[in-house]
Amino acid sequence: MSSESASAPTPTAKRGRGFLIFLRDVLVIVVIAALVSFVVKTFVVRSFYIPSASMERTLLVNDRILVDELTPRWTDYERGDVVVFKDPGGWLDPVPATPAQPPLVQAVDWVLNLVGISASDSQDHLVKRVIGLPGDHVVCCNALGQITVNGAPIDELDYLNLPAGDTSASNTPFDVTVPDDSLWLLGDNRDRSRDSRAHQELPSGGFVPLENVVGKAFLTTWPLNRFGLIDGHHDTFNGVPDPE
Repeated sequence: MSSESASAPTPTAKRGRGFLIFLRDVLVIVVIAALVSFVVKTFVVRSFYIPSASMERTLLVNDRILVDELTPRWTDYERGDVVVFKDPGGWLDPVPATPAQPPLVQAVDWVLNLVGISASDSQDHLVKRVIGLPGDHVVCCNALGQITVNGAPIDELDYLNLPAGDTSASNTPFDVTVPDDSLWLLGDNRDRSRDSRAHQELPSGGFVPLENVVGKAFLTTWPLNRFGLIDGHHDTFNGVPDPE
C-alpha cells in the first residue's frame, strides 16, 4: 500500500468533517441573525403587547404592536402619535412577584426578548396618544367638551371611545403647559385610562420625559384580523398653532 493511499481520509472521516463544517456554518448564521435582531430591536423596531383597555378602540387588550424607535429620533414626535413609554415613576401599580421559572424557560425567554420576538417587558411600559408637545398649553375643556391646545379646540371623536351620549373629551379638568423635553399623553378610552391627568400630583406633574419614550407605535401585527397601520389622526391637530 502506498503512503498516499494510507494517508487519504476515509469516507467516514470526510462525513465527520463535513458535518462539523455544517454545524459551524449554522452556528455562524444563528449568531449573525441574533445580532441583527438585537440591533433592530434596540435601534429600529420593537414589539409590545397591549395589557390594558386604556387605548380601546384603537388598540385592544393583547394586541401585538410594532414600535418605530428610529424615525422619531430624526423627525421628533407629532400630536396624535401613539407612543410606548417606560413608566416615569408612579404610573403603574407594583407587579406581584411571580414564581421563579425553570432555568431553561428563563434562558429561552431571555433569548426571545433579546431578538425582539418576545415582549415580556410590556408590563413595564404604557401606551398613550400624544396630545401636548413641549411648550403646548393644553386645557380641558371648552363649552363643547373639547380639549384646546394653544387655544385651538381639537375634535377627537374619530378615535375616542366614549360612553353613549357622552361627547366630553375628559371628565377630569386640567390646565397645563408642557415642559421642555416632555409630553402630555392621554388614552383614547378616556374613562378607563390612568394617563397624564391622573398623575398631576406626582413630582413629574403627569408629564412624560421624552427620554422615557421608546418610540411610535405604527403597526398592529396580531391578531391577524386586526393587522394594519395605527392611525395617528394627525389631521385632528391641523389647526393647532405653535406654542408661544
